[in-house]
Amino acid sequence: MANLRFMVSLITKDNDYQLEQAAAAQAAAQKVSVDAQILYADNDAITQSTQLLKAIQSDAAMRPHTILFEPVGGTAFPQVAQAAVSAKIGWAALNREADYIPKLRKTAKVPVFSISSDHKEIGRIQGRQFAALLPKGGCVLYIQGPSETSAARDRTEGMQMTVPHNVQIISLRGRWTEESAQRAVESWLRLNTSNKAQIDVVGAQNDLMAIGARKAFEDVANIADRERWLRLPFTGVDGLAKTGQAWVRGGTLAATVVVPTNAGQAIFMLAEALKTGKDVAERTFTEPESLPGIEKLAAKGEKVAPTA
Repeated sequence: MANLRFMVSLITKDNDYQLEQAAAAQAAAQKVSVDAQILYADNDAITQSTQLLKAIQSDAAMRPHTILFEPVGGTAFPQVAQAAVSAKIGWAALNREADYIPKLRKTAKVPVFSISSDHKEIGRIQGRQFAALLPKGGCVLYIQGPSETSAARDRTEGMQMTVPHNVQIISLRGRWTEESAQRAVESWLRLNTSNKAQIDVVGAQNDLMAIGARKAFEDVANIADRERWLRLPFTGVDGLAKTGQAWVRGGTLAATVVVPTNAGQAIFMLAEALKTGKDVAERTFTEPESLPGIEKLAAKGEKVAPTA
């Protein structure tokens, strides 16, 4: 299987989870003796679709045998997927439930499937974390991912399922990066309404955006206001060993949601399918978990006094 070529298309280099996806893909590729090419779309859907089409339309000697990709925008590129399958290129969507996959699988002669984090469960866990940190209610400044991505929408929907009615949510938008969240919070702080808001927890849909929010508060000129903001619990999602988990252990974050990467698992699944001819499940979910556990977080919550 040494001659098999796998192409892995990821969103951006400016995100620790995406870099971990790349590392997991490379490690898995080495274990199953396939060549893995990693490409980044720089947070641009047009760039990503162009990269994918270029690979699909390349000479047969250079064409990948399979494509694994994590979509940048709201679409999972159904036309590109059809082109790939027509060229007998396997197709795996990461962290996205592509509704065209069942139809493609009916005629495809190559593996076609999705493997994703359970984003609604991630959101439900965040809602439980907010409840644990705010047993008497309060207000969360909540930094979401891009509105066009199903991951951000599903995490929000899941959070709303479990967050108590006495916890108010004020939402801002980021783009999964530290810098985007820092800019979003800085813009919010310039609004008059931010002076009236009584925030008790800062939650973000990934760890980098939680850190970006902290950096925005670190730049607040008024010392008393700055210290008040930085005393708040900050929470995120992804929980990678060297970032999110380390930030929780060091106290920079109060909590995170540990989300297993799935690019490596997808490569194992594809390699096995191509080697044996066995079918791959249409859809696979990984299982997230709270760090620390909800009970331990509730003990911290008893020490968080809502400002309202």
